[in-house]
Amino acid sequence: MSDSAAGPSIKVWGWTLSVFLLVTYLICVAFGLAVPGRFHMHEAWAPLLPGFEWLTPVGFAAGAIGSFLYGWYIAVIAVPLYKFFSKRGA
Repeated sequence: MSDSAAGPSIKVWGWTLSVFLLVTYLICVAFGLAVPGRFHMHEAWAPLLPGFEWLTPVGFAAGAIGSFLYGWYIAVIAVPLYKFFSKRGA
């Protein structure tokens, strides 16, 4: 049985969500550097990403790593839940 026949894969969704959240984070940081301070998004990221500080190398790395790990966290929780509920509903 192939992975596509078995339903969603944690590995595929982990990479998909992690890269999506990392790219979103990078876009938000770039946006923050390009626009005036009142439009910055870093206030939204700070409570969600432990260690994130605006415009510090350690804070930037912490935000990038945290964004990437959140993707895997979501995949590890959501894919088994999806499989469980899709079997119960069928």
